[in-house]
Amino acid sequence: MRSRNPVFSRRGFSRDTGYAGFNTAPQAGGPAVGTQGNPYAGVNPYAQNPYAQQDLQQGAPPQAPATTGRMTMDDVVLRTGTTLGTLIVTAALAWALLPVDDANISRSYGIGIGAALVAMVLAFVQSFKRKPVPALILSYAALEGVFLGVVSSVVDNRIASGAAMQAVIGTMAVFAGVLIAYRAGWIRVNRRFYGFVMAAALGFVLLMAVNLLFAVFGGGDGLGFRSGPLGIFFGVVGIILGACFLALDFKQVEDGIAYGAPKEEAWLAAFGLTLTLVWIYMEFLRIISILNSNN
Repeated sequence: MRSRNPVFSRRGFSRDTGYAGFNTAPQAGGPAVGTQGNPYAGVNPYAQNPYAQQDLQQGAPPQAPATTGRMTMDDVVLRTGTTLGTLIVTAALAWALLPVDDANISRSYGIGIGAALVAMVLAFVQSFKRKPVPALILSYAALEGVFLGVVSSVVDNRIASGAAMQAVIGTMAVFAGVLIAYRAGWIRVNRRFYGFVMAAALGFVLLMAVNLLFAVFGGGDGLGFRSGPLGIFFGVVGIILGACFLALDFKQVEDGIAYGAPKEEAWLAAFGLTLTLVWIYMEFLRIISILNSNN
């Protein structure tokens, strides 16, 4: 998991409409939402869901939100595909146009790091925006793709042949596994789960930040948390935390659709899913690099 990942500052969908991810109760009358096993059971849903509250103010019985202008699963899939597609295209272009041979690796790596820094800034700007800005999200994806293309090319050509494809397959496997487990109800996302994941992720990032500071000022691998057996261990921890954030992303999407979040919020879902998938991919790539460098 990358310490620059602004996933920790994501505050759910549309703050100005009152929907804030895990701080709201399920909508009454919605499909597959009930009190059995529900951590929010007993909370008045009309006091939490602004769309249901509008029904009460108009004297009408609570109804599911109208689909017109509301986010749907198709919207989420389309925006996520567009965002990931942008990232993949720029990664492929960076791989092809920024060689990593001995004569060009410094220049190519410098461009990749520069793109990553700008992508980080754009991601943080979007994270603190009240509404999703598609231009910011797609620009982040394009620049992050340049960084991933260069890094993947370095690892694949100079450390472990086939590493990029292995990391892609690993990321896809984690995504599919978490999605199946979430849909089957094996993963139950509630406030306790959310709190545990956020606390664990915060501790992980702080530990990696300390390791980075030691590496910058002390040289070498810092405290050794990103190399050798410890590096593999923390890489696995990073992948597990990334899988947990995927579950949180799926929960946000599911709740956003159930609450009738505005259609534009599908871009926020795409942004969050892209951040998490990049994070998981980087951890796989790091583990593969460590395993092959040890050999």
